[in-house]
Amino acid sequence: MILEAAVIVLGLLWVATLWVLVTYIRRQRVSAAQQAGADELRDRRLKELTRRLDTYQNGSVQMGEDLHELRAVVAPLPEKLTQLEQRDPTSLSFNQAARLVGMGASVDELTQSCGLTQAEAELMSKMHKG
Repeated sequence: MILEAAVIVLGLLWVATLWVLVTYIRRQRVSAAQQAGADELRDRRLKELTRRLDTYQNGSVQMGEDLHELRAVVAPLPEKLTQLEQRDPTSLSFNQAARLVGMGASVDELTQSCGLTQAEAELMSKMHKG
């Protein structure tokens, strides 16, 4: 009878242990599924952030290239401005008048737009008519 009681107790302990083990395994599976979902969400977020960072980097590189091009265009401007400031103001009018004569401007148009005298305008017209 003690032997039968011991077998029954051992059987109950084995069933209880088996039940605890099965419950533990189920919890582990649920936990693993939740972790996999969280990992997938994290990976998607990481990919999105990486894509956005690449976009920002490409934009920054493009802005840098554009700034470099602008710097190349703007760099000679102070020197050109200085040259223009030091230039004889009348030579600018004569250059402009020569251009206008080439485009077919009349003597009256030259006197009005370039500030030349009638004689200067006539001379420019005769010199630059081709």
